[in-house]
Amino acid sequence: MDDYREVNRASWDERVAAHAASPDYMLAQYEQDPGFIGNVVKFDQPRLGDISGLRGVHLQCHIGTDTVSLARLGAMMSGLDFSGPAIAQAQEFADRLGHEIDFHEADVYDAVEVLGAASYDLVFTGIGALCWIPDIERWAQTVAGLLKPGGRLFIREGHPMMWALEGSDHGDLLALAYPYFETKEPTIFDEGGTYVETEVEFTHNLTHSWNHGLGEIVTALFDAGMDLTSLTEHDSAPWQNFPGRMTEDEHGEWRLTDHPERLAATYTLQAVKRP
Repeated sequence: MDDYREVNRASWDERVAAHAASPDYMLAQYEQDPGFIGNVVKFDQPRLGDISGLRGVHLQCHIGTDTVSLARLGAMMSGLDFSGPAIAQAQEFADRLGHEIDFHEADVYDAVEVLGAASYDLVFTGIGALCWIPDIERWAQTVAGLLKPGGRLFIREGHPMMWALEGSDHGDLLALAYPYFETKEPTIFDEGGTYVETEVEFTHNLTHSWNHGLGEIVTALFDAGMDLTSLTEHDSAPWQNFPGRMTEDEHGEWRLTDHPERLAATYTLQAVKRP
């Protein structure tokens, strides 16, 4: 497990250029419209509320589009990711758009050392981030370490129920194929491609990932000195996790085509650091 960072970083580094070039990340819309907000942030804007003037950090920010969206809502943002090419792309993009966002290349577990303890009003993390870390308790301690007393964590993430499933060969049925709870050893995938449309063929296709049960996440936050203030489960996700079994709505959210109420696809969680 010691090499999981290098294995995963090689995969993410190689995909940065393809992601930045893909229309799925909508970089052109950000450039054409100074008020444009990405779909992931827009989905949760009512739950985010007014973040004007807050000092925020986006952990595992990748190429920084959601970071820019939060800055456009008035937050003073920083971003952190372990991929050097992703951080370079994010910084260039934000600078080109005229946003004063500072991006940092570092592992998420090193965030407090790199960014400073008790420095932020808001910690944000988005879809597909937590599965790349092996220890949810250590992550929760990192989040609490970054926040000022009374500061807020905001997550929109894939639901561990969905991460535990895969498509089956039996009609619309889904199979319980992967761990729901955190495990010591990672789930290892060796798959080409990526989650955006691209003709690029990748060579670094090995990844190590972990699921974390919803109860494990909430308990880890509580033990780290944070209190849950909101938890909403959604029947949709901003990508088609089960190709051929999901239908997209007008907002870019995908649900099971047949009886979407069967699946908790994502969740939005908020917690505050105790005084």
